[in-house]
Amino acid sequence: MRRSISTRSTTRRAFTLVELLVVIAIIGTLVGLLLPAVQAARESANRASCTNKLKQIGLAFQNYASSQQSLPASDYNAGGDWGTWQLAVFPYMEQQQLFDAYKGFMRGTAPGSTTATNYSNAANLPVTRTTVPQLLCPSDASDENARSPNFSNITKHNYVVNAGNTNRMQNFPVRGTPLNGVIYGGAPFVRNGRNPVNNVNGRVVKFSNIPDGLSKTLMASETCLGINPSLTTSDLRGFTWWGPGAVFHAFNGPNSPTPDQFQFASYCNNQPQKNLPCIQASEVQLAARSRHPGGVNACNCDGSTRFVSNDIDIAVWRAAATTELGESLSLD
Repeated sequence: MRRSISTRSTTRRAFTLVELLVVIAIIGTLVGLLLPAVQAARESANRASCTNKLKQIGLAFQNYASSQQSLPASDYNAGGDWGTWQLAVFPYMEQQQLFDAYKGFMRGTAPGSTTATNYSNAANLPVTRTTVPQLLCPSDASDENARSPNFSNITKHNYVVNAGNTNRMQNFPVRGTPLNGVIYGGAPFVRNGRNPVNNVNGRVVKFSNIPDGLSKTLMASETCLGINPSLTTSDLRGFTWWGPGAVFHAFNGPNSPTPDQFQFASYCNNQPQKNLPCIQASEVQLAARSRHPGGVNACNCDGSTRFVSNDIDIAVWRAAATTELGESLSLD
C-alpha cells in the first residue's frame, strides 16, 4: 500500500508596501533625532579647535612682545597695505618661511628697490596666496564661496585683532572726539605702525601701555569670512593681509545685527541671513563674528581665551576692548 507524503509550503511572505513605509519612517525619525546631536558634537569639536588656535595666536603675540618689547601694529602704512600683524607673528607660529618670502614688510619697498611692495605685488603673491591652516576656524567651512580667494587669488583667514571701541580711525583726528557718544579708549593694536626705515612714523603698543590690565583687555577674536558676490569681486571680511580686514572693533557687540561698514560698497556683500550684514559708510567698522551659536571665541592680552556671549552688555564689551580708560569691568 502506497503511503502519501504531504509537503508543507516553504514560501516566505514578503514585506508589504505599508510595512516597508513604516520601517522607512521609523529610520527617518531616528536619523532626525540623532542628527542634531551629531551636529552639536561636531560644532563642539570645531569650537574647541578654534579656541586652541586662538590660544596659539595669543602665545605668538606673547613671544613677539618678549622679543620685540612691544606688540606689532595692526597694519603698516596709512592704507594698511605694507603688511599686518598676521605677517609680523609668522616667525612665532612656525611660519618663518612665509615671513622671509614676503618683500618690503613694514617699509613698502623691496630691499634695493623703490617700487611699492604690498600684498598684491607679484613678489608677494606666493605668500598672500597661501592659506595658513592655523588661521582658519573649522566652523566657518559651511559656505564654499566664503573660502574662495579674493582678487589675484589672495586668501582669507578667520582671526582678527582688537583695534578698539570705535572704528578704523581710532583717535583720529582728535583724541577724545566721541563716535556717537563713545570715546576711543586706546587699543592694543594701532594702525599705520612704526617701521624700521622711519622710526618716528606711527607707533606700537607695549604691554606697559595697557594700564587697564592684560587680563581685562581683548587681544583677538574671530571674524566670518566674507562671501564673495562673484568670481571677480570679493567681500573683504577676513582679508587679513590688508589692514582694514585684519581687525575688529567693539563699537558693536559680537555677531551684531548692525551692519559692518566699509568705505566702498564693492568691499562687502550684504548677507545678514548669514551673519554678514554690511553697508557702505565713511569709515571701516567691523564687529567680531563667528559661526558658533551664541557668541564668539576671544583671547585676552594675557593669553587667556574665553567664549563671549552675543548677549554681553555692550558697555562691558567696549570696556574690554580699551586699554587706558581705567574701567574695572571684565568679561567674567
